[in-house]
Amino acid sequence: MIHYILRRLALVIPTLFGIMVINFTLVQFVPGGPIEQIIAQMEGEGDVFERFAGGGADAQVGERGDDTYRGARGLPPEFIAQLEREFGFDKPPVERFFGMMWNYMRLDFGTSYFRSIGVMELVLEKMPVSITLGLWSTVIAYLVSIPLGIAKAVRDGSRFDTWTSGVIIVGYAIPGFLFAILLLVLFAGGSYWQIFPSRGLTSSQEVWDQLSPLGKALDYLWHITLPVLASTISAFATLTLLTKNSFLDEIRKQYVMTARAKGLTERRVLYGHVFRNAMLIVIAGFPAVFVGVFFGGSLIIETIFSLDGLGRLGFEAAVARDYPVMFGTLFVFGLIGLVVGILSDLMYVWIDPRIDFETRET
Repeated sequence: MIHYILRRLALVIPTLFGIMVINFTLVQFVPGGPIEQIIAQMEGEGDVFERFAGGGADAQVGERGDDTYRGARGLPPEFIAQLEREFGFDKPPVERFFGMMWNYMRLDFGTSYFRSIGVMELVLEKMPVSITLGLWSTVIAYLVSIPLGIAKAVRDGSRFDTWTSGVIIVGYAIPGFLFAILLLVLFAGGSYWQIFPSRGLTSSQEVWDQLSPLGKALDYLWHITLPVLASTISAFATLTLLTKNSFLDEIRKQYVMTARAKGLTERRVLYGHVFRNAMLIVIAGFPAVFVGVFFGGSLIIETIFSLDGLGRLGFEAAVARDYPVMFGTLFVFGLIGLVVGILSDLMYVWIDPRIDFETRET
């Protein structure tokens, strides 16, 4: 097992390098950059992308055919050259890429172009929202889906299985943002009941400072109830059906009939024999669920509930071409995702000791 872990860790470096190369290359072909964003703001033209989607007047070439930036007409060339030096765009892309990777290897992720704050400080500032949505959504989805999936497998074809399947399919079909709006309308003072707050992770700072530790915990749970429910609904449906189908496949196997013939109770058969084998496929999807929900965030749900998390941070960085934030967070989250994948394989062995990755052919 030690050799397998070392091999997987050795593959992390080239995999992460490939991820960075592909994304850095794609960004070079995307119109608009940090310098054009600054020029657009200085000239009061709003977002730089309005010009790319504008009319024919925006697409015309100026009198000077050597203009690098269309929005730079009338600005001194010395000013543009100074901006390029400050942002490092006076260097070739290859040199900029390897310089960026060298800084990342030294855990230097740079400073945001437009916020004058370190990338990691910015990520840590937004992390509480992502921790809330990701952690609670994942935990609730697994705690509800696994027992429900087992119950549906045991009662396969019954009325319980039929109506719960209908509820699950409806839940899966409803987009998370639409469910979020429905929750706001019903329970956050939209048109009916004012039970939960409609925005924020906690109450205002003045109210928060006066609460006891228990009161702060209850206030936190009070605020996150609706966002967590909205972000959990689709994962809940998928995991429930996955658990049910996995248990059905195992229940029909010969070793289950043998265990029942020996006089074991149904609970002992399900949780002592079937559970370990049936849970393997559910655990296999854990890294994708964890990384996708925890780090990706949900831009629309965060916007609806006025939560400033990593989802909005990533979107705003992409729109503003804030390259340090884009690539710094991509590097960190990609690295964590690869490490979580290794931990998933170790969970395979922990649940089913018969699995031995050392004997697998490579």
